[in-house]
Amino acid sequence: MLKKVFWCMSLIALSGCNDHDHDDLAASPNTSVQEPKILLIGHRGASALRPEHTLASYQKAIDDGADFIEPDLVSTKDGVLVARHENEISGTTNVATLPEFANRKTTKVIDGVSITGWFTEDFTLKELQQLKARERIPQYRPANTQFNDLYSIPTLDEIIDLANQHYKKTGKVIGLYIETKHPTYFKTLNLSLEDPLLKTLAKYEYSQKIAPIYLQSFEVENLKYLKQQLAALKSVQRAQLIQLYDSSSSQPADSVAKGAKTTYADMATAQGLKDVAQYANGVGPAKSYIFKNTDMTQTTAFVTDAHLAGLKVHPYTFRPENNFLPQSLRCSARLDERCASGSIKEMKLYFQAGVDGIFTDDPAIGRQAITEYTAVQSK
Repeated sequence: MLKKVFWCMSLIALSGCNDHDHDDLAASPNTSVQEPKILLIGHRGASALRPEHTLASYQKAIDDGADFIEPDLVSTKDGVLVARHENEISGTTNVATLPEFANRKTTKVIDGVSITGWFTEDFTLKELQQLKARERIPQYRPANTQFNDLYSIPTLDEIIDLANQHYKKTGKVIGLYIETKHPTYFKTLNLSLEDPLLKTLAKYEYSQKIAPIYLQSFEVENLKYLKQQLAALKSVQRAQLIQLYDSSSSQPADSVAKGAKTTYADMATAQGLKDVAQYANGVGPAKSYIFKNTDMTQTTAFVTDAHLAGLKVHPYTFRPENNFLPQSLRCSARLDERCASGSIKEMKLYFQAGVDGIFTDDPAIGRQAITEYTAVQSK
């Protein structure tokens, strides 16, 4: 029997919730879903096991126990939102092998960085649908190359439908944790991401009334715009906002564009976090913000200060290969080897530091870490 659950957070306000049994997570239309104490976010799906940002990767994340799946959104030439980590797609698709698109290769400056390749905004959706996804980091995930050229680039509509179909079959609600990529850049092309995103979410009962929604960005002004729009909309009931943090010395691209000097380090101070709390419900910092040292024996004040400001903390990214683990937690010297035990130990250290959720490329390992950690805590 489905457990009756509810979403204890309002449209913009974020408050604490009671824990739930993950396997009983379910809802009915016009009913909301209660957030777990530690949120498990399938980063680009289950990208440690399938090429990222494909329906297969998202489905694998769902099957492996993720609470949320995370699409990164960019725009096509005709204004359709599709899931790619970057708008430059030579590393994540087979576009470079297709002679009909050879003349689309170009060089652009994205957020101050010169990049040569193929870009989604130069393709219509119909053209992009001719491409197939490929593993982005085959040197660390060689097993994923067996899935190269099997999957298409999904639209946001298709991702919502995937989660909705799973809900209809199982009664289990999967949240959507959506990132807008390079919003200032796309705005300069008259391809702004925010309004099409909200319009798409409002189209479907699943994203409008059932699933919890997080909207995230490394920029600031588009989050403030989203807050204004959400306050005015009655059709999108579950959207909350997350400020992402890049390296401490770098700046949000929109700050650079308007000549401001604010860095992410400034935004990570106690006052900076209070300022962020004026427009966001939580923060998504790089893992380095949480601990003072690579041995992860001393925490910074970041989690405490964020919680005092009323913000949830969801750090990124937890990956199971040795290459992405601290040396003290690696299983061997082979950088492409999966090390589940080391990854679980790393995640537990972050749970102990008080984070409210994690982005992981391998939700099955993340689910194991959460299960083991909560079992110990409940004794």
